[in-house]
Amino acid sequence: ASHPLLCPPGIKCGGVLSAPSGNFSSPNFPGLYPYETECTWLIVVSEGSSVLLSFSHFELEYHDACAYDYLQVYNGAARDRGNLLGTFCGHSPPPPFSSAWHVMAVVFRSDRHVAKHGFAAAYRKGSREGWWSLSIHPSILFHPPHHPCLLADACGGQLTGLSGEITSPRYPESYPNDAECRWSIGGASGGGPLTLVFADFQMEGGQGCGFDYVALFDGPTVTAPRLGRYCGSARPPRTISSTPHLLIIFKSDFNIGGRGFKAHFYSAGECQEVFTTIKGNFSSPQYPSFYPNNLKCQWSIQLPLGYRVKVFFLDMELEGRSSLTGGCDYDHLSAFDGGTENGSLLGQWCGRENLAPITSRSNRLLLVLHTDRNTAKRGFSISYVGVVPMNVSCTRTDFHIQIPVQSLAQLERNRIYLGTPSCAAQVVGRNFKIHTRFDTCGTESQRRNNTSVIVSTLYIDFSVGDQEDIHQYEVQCEPKRKEASVTLIAGPDPSRLSQAENLVDAQQRDGEAMDGREIKSQDTSDIVFISICILAGLLMVIAVVGLVLL
Repeated sequence: ASHPLLCPPGIKCGGVLSAPSGNFSSPNFPGLYPYETECTWLIVVSEGSSVLLSFSHFELEYHDACAYDYLQVYNGAARDRGNLLGTFCGHSPPPPFSSAWHVMAVVFRSDRHVAKHGFAAAYRKGSREGWWSLSIHPSILFHPPHHPCLLADACGGQLTGLSGEITSPRYPESYPNDAECRWSIGGASGGGPLTLVFADFQMEGGQGCGFDYVALFDGPTVTAPRLGRYCGSARPPRTISSTPHLLIIFKSDFNIGGRGFKAHFYSAGECQEVFTTIKGNFSSPQYPSFYPNNLKCQWSIQLPLGYRVKVFFLDMELEGRSSLTGGCDYDHLSAFDGGTENGSLLGQWCGRENLAPITSRSNRLLLVLHTDRNTAKRGFSISYVGVVPMNVSCTRTDFHIQIPVQSLAQLERNRIYLGTPSCAAQVVGRNFKIHTRFDTCGTESQRRNNTSVIVSTLYIDFSVGDQEDIHQYEVQCEPKRKEASVTLIAGPDPSRLSQAENLVDAQQRDGEAMDGREIKSQDTSDIVFISICILAGLLMVIAVVGLVLL
């Protein structure tokens, strides 16, 4: 005989629930659920609505990380991991949820040991107002309220994700009178300080914000330090908590309203960073796992004057392009020159692409990641290095290299050398200069693409103590055409810089950083060549005259 708790062949659970309201439960409820079972319920209501979900009974096997039996709730289809609202087990029922759109998924899984009585849940169609984990009492959700607006105006909740969005009731329409909402953000494992950014804000004003207001607290309760109290039409400043918790309270009085507000929050530690070191790397939140939804993350790279920022895309997979417009209308990564979103747009990317490195035109670069409320992907991994602006030229016999002193102000001249340390740079005016012949400083002749070239390596040594950090640039000259180029061959990590980029264009852009009083070196080989030609001509004339005289 088969074990009563083993899932019998053909057992049915899960499915698509498309009625405006309904109930569902774990297999065998209220009896013990079977072992090794996985069920997925996809709840779909009419477009423009949300799904309101609550649990009347909940009892699953307990584990600290819910690694055995568990139930998961998704704000959308279950395959979109970035939409995971929570994973639950044990005896504490999940809080009520309201989806961000008209689809919600619930996944139940049991392992081969220990069974409990499972769960019972109910859902119904609701309005899409003040979404994310709404703390609505089940009696309001599943028994028709006497007041027809009570359900639509419900707001507040416990938000435990790494990111999310909140809005005032009825936003962007005028919020109701006599409303009070509390959002307690935080509590996720590994969460750090939180950043809150208001995208829109319009409320009744007044001195001291005594009528309608939004109050922020640096912790989970009103006993925590208050971070601010805001009203009127001026957007509150970006707020960063000092703890992994943030409490937001919205309150309106009996008259005069406004459009309300829309704000998004995210974990500040992995979503808002400033880099000032010469090289570094970073990735999207939770990489290589799926990034969260509703993010706006910023990574600002700020290097000393004279540097340019070169960014290498090691891996990138974001939500793809819009099938309607062909543009990056959903999730996308943007790069701005100059350190602010008002700077020149260097590029905007989405989908899965193998991107060539990009180089800024100034010493600052800003990368911004936007994600929407739906599909999430793996994200990206990026490495960057500060590229030293330099002017490299050559003649038929010599290399000429100039680097602005301000770019390497912290280095002694002997830390900059061509080929060998004996060929160190000299300080001439406002530049480090190296002027050397092809037969010295480790230069060698090579043949590339059927062309003879002279090649050497320029070393810039940033090492500190036992920490070796030497950047290498290949310097190349084609003597016949007197054309020089320079290529970064080792910076943040030689194994990762698989696609070196020629920096000649960058050198031309950096011309303004060079000393305008630069004295151009003479091409000694040209002078010798011309002298020989003149001498040969004179000898020929003398020979002809001699023959005539004879």
